[in-house]
Order: sequence, then C-alpha cells, then structure tokens
Amino acid sequence: MAHDVAALAAELTGMAAADHQAAPHANSDDPAEQLAWRRLTARHGDRLGEIMDEYGWPTEERVGEKAARAAWLIAQHADRQLEIQRRALKLMQQAVSAGLASPRELAFLRDRTLVNEGRKQIYGTQIAGVKDGVPVPWPCEEPDRMDELRAEVGIDPFDEYVAKFAMA
Repeated sequence: MAHDVAALAAELTGMAAADHQAAPHANSDDPAEQLAWRRLTARHGDRLGEIMDEYGWPTEERVGEKAARAAWLIAQHADRQLEIQRRALKLMQQAVSAGLASPRELAFLRDRTLVNEGRKQIYGTQIAGVKDGVPVPWPCEEPDRMDELRAEVGIDPFDEYVAKFAMA
C-alpha cells in the first residue's frame, strides 16, 4: 500500500506540474493552445474522478502536502466537469470537517463550483474580469460580509488579494 500511495502522490504532483506549465494557454488567442489546455484539464479531471473512486479525497495525511494541494488544483481546473468538481467539493468538505484538509482551499473550490453552476459565490475568490484596471469578482451572495467570510477561512481581504494581481 505504501508503494501505491507514493505512486499516487507522484502522479498527482506530476499532473499539477503539467497543469502549471500549460496554464498560460488557458486564455490564449490561439484556439489550438486553448484546446490543448481543455484536453489536459479534462484528462486530469477524469483521472481525479478515478482517484476519488479508489481512495476518496487525497488528503495531506494520505499523500503528503504537495500531492494534496495538487489534487485541489486539478479539481479547481476541472471547470467543464461539474460532476468532478461537485464530488471533490463534497469529499473535501468531509476532509475539512475531520481536520484533514484546508478550509481556505475548500473556500476557493466552493466558489469556483458555484460560479460554474451559474450561482453567486460566497468568498469572492473568482474574478469575472477587469474594469478600469481593477479586478471584479463574480457576484457574491453576501457582498457586505465577503471579507468577514474570507477571514474565517484564512483568505486575505478582497482589496489586498486583488492588489497582488493589479500590479502593472
């Protein structure tokens, strides 16, 4: 079993590295690059589905910090595979409740899944676009409480968060 877990951890971190390398192509002007990105994230999403079937959520305790973060990243980028995102969200929620996963990462995945479902997000982690040089979040359920809710899960206040991206 230890060999299986080591192989799984290596596979997850390898997938995340490939994702990171290909990520700039996600919004490329070249349709072939966009298609390659979609193909990669779909393949990774499919594989994450198989991993969840076999192991449940790949927690840090099971696969190590780097591989657990990789699983979360793969779920985040499975934007065209809502069933994968929803399953990951449910399993990750259980892991967070058991103290085995990051509430911060769960918040990002929850917002991403809500936006992909066409619903309002909770924490304001998903950016819809940029207006007058300022990142604008997708609509939030409780915009007045957004920073309070972000603080509860360890996310910087929205203005500080977007300032990191707004530097030109």
